[in-house]
Amino acid sequence: MRISWSFLVYHRRPHQISAAVNLLRYAHYKPPRQQPAPKAPKPPKPPQKPQSFTLHDATWEDPYSWMSNLNDKVAMRHMDVYMEQEEKYTEAVMSDTEKLQSKLMSEMASRLSYDLSTPPVRWGPWVYYRRVEEGKQYPVLCRRLVSLNKEFISHKSPSAGFDFTSGKRIEQKLIDYNQEAERFGGYAYEELSEVSPNHQFFAYTMYDKDNDYFKLSVRNLNSGSLCSKPQAERVSNIAWAMEGKALLYVVTDQNKRPFRIYCSMIGSVEDDVLLLEEPNDNVYVNLRHTKDFQFVTVNTFSTTSSKVFLIDAANPLSGLTLIWECEGQAHCIVEHHRGILYLFTDASKDGQSVDHHYLLRSPLSTSGPRIWENVFVLEEDSVVEDVDFSDKYLALIIREGKNFRICSVTLPLPVGKGELNLKELNPQFLPLPQSVTQISPGPNYDFCSTTMRFTISSPVMPDAVVDYDLSNGTWNIIQQQNLLHERTRILYGTASSGRINQKLSSLIDVESDNNPWNELSEFYGWEHYDVPSHDGVMVPLTIVYSHSHRKENSNPGLLHGHGAYGELLDKRWRSELKSLLDRGWVIAYADVRGGGGRGKKWHHDGRSAKKQNAIEDYIASARFLMDKGIVKEDKLAGWGYSAGGLLVASAINQRPDLFRAAILKVPFLDPTNTLLYPILPLIAADYEEFGYPGDVDDFNAIRRYSPYDNIPKDTVFPAVLVTSSFSTRFGVWEAAKWAARVRERTIYDPECPVLLNLTTDIVEENRYLHCKESALETAFLLKVVGS
Repeated sequence: MRISWSFLVYHRRPHQISAAVNLLRYAHYKPPRQQPAPKAPKPPKPPQKPQSFTLHDATWEDPYSWMSNLNDKVAMRHMDVYMEQEEKYTEAVMSDTEKLQSKLMSEMASRLSYDLSTPPVRWGPWVYYRRVEEGKQYPVLCRRLVSLNKEFISHKSPSAGFDFTSGKRIEQKLIDYNQEAERFGGYAYEELSEVSPNHQFFAYTMYDKDNDYFKLSVRNLNSGSLCSKPQAERVSNIAWAMEGKALLYVVTDQNKRPFRIYCSMIGSVEDDVLLLEEPNDNVYVNLRHTKDFQFVTVNTFSTTSSKVFLIDAANPLSGLTLIWECEGQAHCIVEHHRGILYLFTDASKDGQSVDHHYLLRSPLSTSGPRIWENVFVLEEDSVVEDVDFSDKYLALIIREGKNFRICSVTLPLPVGKGELNLKELNPQFLPLPQSVTQISPGPNYDFCSTTMRFTISSPVMPDAVVDYDLSNGTWNIIQQQNLLHERTRILYGTASSGRINQKLSSLIDVESDNNPWNELSEFYGWEHYDVPSHDGVMVPLTIVYSHSHRKENSNPGLLHGHGAYGELLDKRWRSELKSLLDRGWVIAYADVRGGGGRGKKWHHDGRSAKKQNAIEDYIASARFLMDKGIVKEDKLAGWGYSAGGLLVASAINQRPDLFRAAILKVPFLDPTNTLLYPILPLIAADYEEFGYPGDVDDFNAIRRYSPYDNIPKDTVFPAVLVTSSFSTRFGVWEAAKWAARVRERTIYDPECPVLLNLTTDIVEENRYLHCKESALETAFLLKVVGS
């Protein structure tokens, strides 16, 4: 029987109408079928093809060694299939974060500095800079005469290098890297570049992806055309001589070892002249010009010795003169100033190893054996981290305990007085912001200028490029991103300068902010701790956090580590990490042994057979973060790049309970096989750092810390995102092997996935692609750890 709705409306009371309607609704109601929860995607399982290896009475089996057989076409087809499966698995696991990734990418892209010009560099009568033209992928190298544009602010004023007042074009385009990309298969990746001292030529090396080497070209800056020679392949170093009429360059052998030096006369039809060939496979060659362009220095070094030779830049074919020699591999930089040679080195003194660099000097002309004398006496706990010379001043980057400072002294230095007390030379200390963790000099091409440029880095401040006038201590912030006001300062020439406590003029207006450094300390804090490691050694630990989100025992955390090659851990402000900081994360940096910044002994105590010290330091730092309530238990993630990936993965093997997640970027995970059978050429520093497998003690140490060989069985492993690329020495096969073995040995938990993601090649660098990769990493952390 059909029921009339109008009848119900007009002939029933309200409560009766409601009851009738409900009756009708439920009369036809069918409960929905309960949808089953979506199944967690299953990780791919690559084929196993066990292969046995034996060395030093040890035998081990590698079921995934086929992944590195690059010459086996069948294996590579299997590898292609496996990589495609890994890509689909990562996409499936991360599919529920697509909106989050999009949001994160928008956040990160909005923080990119929209600098369409690099900080301009003045050298002699010219100002050099690179700028990006609208719609182009690669920049253009340009220059302008200072005399035509004294008020140069940026490439925008005057627009595109055109002076509307005089009606003249004042900008000269030197190299368009978009055109270079057409020469090199669509890519434009430059490694070296040097303008000749006479400003007539530009020498540069571009990456040839098809042949995997860097190719040297020289361009005439007046005509814009390429010079017929030199056009060498596999070039690793270049240096100008004869005021720009000759170019010296180093080439590498098939194993990428720099071993030959050639001299090419620009404009000559004669063959390039071989100046030096090093036949010893363990010796490496390097060259550079002194800042006054009077000499070219040649370094040859191996694990057993280091030598420095001098070439007269006015007559480069006159031969090499040995000026320094020492045992062991040492860092040696030679400069020349008005008849005095200066050597900045960390070589042993009187047969005793030293922990830090020091400065020596010796007269250029000497009748007997060359004698080098120490230059400075420093205060206790003070070390010279770096030096830079100009014609009238010497700049010193000094570390006093944990604090960095820059000072300058007048040249020439007094002679005949032995070692000089730095205090007695009335050093002028330059103003710096708080919380400086790194200072990098250069580029300071103009030897005659009284101005030097430095990049100042801090965990709570975007990098600041600063010009200091050493004659009076005034300074300009040339470029620094202003995240607080969503704009960037690019200043030159007329910008106001002054002491740190002075306000800046209207040219550096930061909307009434009296702090010229664009520090973010109002919003983000940083703290330093000394953490006791397993053997009592104190490990520096730095943390960065948001003031408004920090709460005891509740914050998730991300612990960075590197600990290799004596390199500084990068603690600079990184804008992509702001997305984690603003979601309550604590970003921590563990300066473990094996890294830099605390002397040579600190490096040596964390490398080779002592690599376990670095791993223990990292584990101690992780425990400290949770024991002190800085990071909540079960909310800590690790982060490691390249050799830092080995550090983090080894720490997870030993203490998987400490970590909820980890991100390993192009990591070194299979040292046993890579050091024994390198697929891509390794260098001496790699064996020094990780150990030489031919030595039984080193071999046993490698086997103990190797991430691939020590994955715990039947253990719940942290969630891990591994990113890798085919263009690194530690190839994608290492990441693929490691991911497969982790899944094979540990307990599978869909809440703790192990993901493998391929990144772009080195020559495809793009800031927005980097944002996309960073967004994936951040979304992964937020998904598996939370915030």
